[in-house]
Amino acid sequence: MASVSSALRFIRDVRAEANRVTWPSWAETRKLTVMVFILAALVALFLTGVDLLIGAGLSTLYGIKF
Repeated sequence: MASVSSALRFIRDVRAEANRVTWPSWAETRKLTVMVFILAALVALFLTGVDLLIGAGLSTLYGIKF
C-alpha cells in the first residue's frame, strides 16, 4: 500500500508544480514558432550553400561530378 500512496503523492506534487509554471501567451508562442521556422530555413540555406561549395571544390579538384 505504500507504493500506492507514494504514487498518489507524486501525482499530487506534479499537478501542484504544473500549476506554478508560467505558461507563455498565445502571441508569444506564435512569435517564437515563426522565429524557429525562419531560423531553420536560414540554417538549411547555409548548409545547402556549404554543401554546394564543397561539391564544386571536390569536382574541380578531382574532376568528378557529384
